[in-house]
Amino acid sequence: MRILVMGGTWFLGKAIVAGALTRGWEVTTFNRGRSGPDLLGVEAAHGDRTVPEDVQKLATRGPWDAVIDTSSSELPPKDVLLAADALAARARRWVHISTVSVYEGWPHEPLTETSALLQCPANADDDFGYTGADGSPTKYGFQKAGGERAVAEAFGDEAVFLRPGVILGPGEYVGRLPWWLERAKRGGRILAPGPAEQRIQPVDVRDVARFALDQAAGSGRGGLNVTHPDGIPFADFLGECLSITGGEGEPVWADPVALARHGVAQWTELPLWRTHAGVWAVDSQRAVDAGLRCRPLADTIRDTWEWWAADGRPVAHPRWDDHGIAPEKEALILASL
Repeated sequence: MRILVMGGTWFLGKAIVAGALTRGWEVTTFNRGRSGPDLLGVEAAHGDRTVPEDVQKLATRGPWDAVIDTSSSELPPKDVLLAADALAARARRWVHISTVSVYEGWPHEPLTETSALLQCPANADDDFGYTGADGSPTKYGFQKAGGERAVAEAFGDEAVFLRPGVILGPGEYVGRLPWWLERAKRGGRILAPGPAEQRIQPVDVRDVARFALDQAAGSGRGGLNVTHPDGIPFADFLGECLSITGGEGEPVWADPVALARHGVAQWTELPLWRTHAGVWAVDSQRAVDAGLRCRPLADTIRDTWEWWAADGRPVAHPRWDDHGIAPEKEALILASL
């Protein structure tokens, strides 16, 4: 098996490359060489996928059995289309890392793969789309939907779209789980978003990587929601963070009304907390039927702490600073409860 990984040097891309090498596959990576070194054993190609000459030069390195695209999250559809068109004659298959944000109903409604998608042209630039007054739909979702359309136009039935919600695990660059781990380690009274029994569905990066590789070698098609089929109650999630870090903390569960009254930003100030009905109601049965296997999230929490405690550091990313409530604000809210 010979694959091309668009990206391949950090978090999910790195996990995909490592998994492919373990399987004995031949791996070509394509990236700008700015986010970390390529893993030993790959054929590294450096360039900018938004530059036609770089993409055409990349195409001469083919053919490949499959392309796995991990690097299009911040690209407009037209740049996804550029690469997909250039590589359509050089690869049999394309596995595209997308997002649940492509659905019209996200995050308000429970979702399956039959749910309606946002509409965006395959050749749209980065001005297409909008973010709604309540934060949904998002311009990001429109852009990612257009990226899916671009790949579908180039690869047809050989296109697979993996749609995760939240990916956690060693190497995380957003900072959601590391923030909760550090907060648990600090201990004391911990502001926790109620209800405590709310189940969340993050998925481990290594499980997404394995599933992406399976899809690259398989014959499936279309969209697959990649969310944890079992999930974990928020109380158990926070309890695992406390247990693994040795933090002597006491969660203080606050209802959403109280948190809103204090202006707590959902999704960021208390990572993984969001009140919309559909945010943790994304059905992944089709992916499970196609072979998705998710480890217990307690294992993800433990392994992330081991990585982090051993001075694990992700690549620098601006989203990191968006996550976590300031200690002063947390203390003020706790004093009012």
